[in-house]
Amino acid sequence: MPTPEPAVCHAQVTAGPGGTMTDDVGVITGDLTHRTTRQADNQVDIQIQYTGADEWYTLTGSPVAAPDSGLEDFHERVLTTVEHGEEAVAPNWTRQRRLGRTAGLPR
Repeated sequence: MPTPEPAVCHAQVTAGPGGTMTDDVGVITGDLTHRTTRQADNQVDIQIQYTGADEWYTLTGSPVAAPDSGLEDFHERVLTTVEHGEEAVAPNWTRQRRLGRTAGLPR
């Protein structure tokens, strides 16, 4: 099966109480811009920044393996996770699927 072309999704989101965890600076809160990028190796890189800032930070747990399709669904799942807060990290859909926690996961 051919490797999918890289794709990018962007969105603005407000982090929920407790913010979201980054590898670079720890927890960040407030109004954020989120970028989900499918890499050529079928990994998804998740970056986040303070809206309007220049610096991008890696969301803890990124990169993660992604399905061959459904980058937008995965991107929405990350947004929901960040909106929830509580030091949100990248959702690991493959681990959740193995554990039987598939509700809302991309297929």
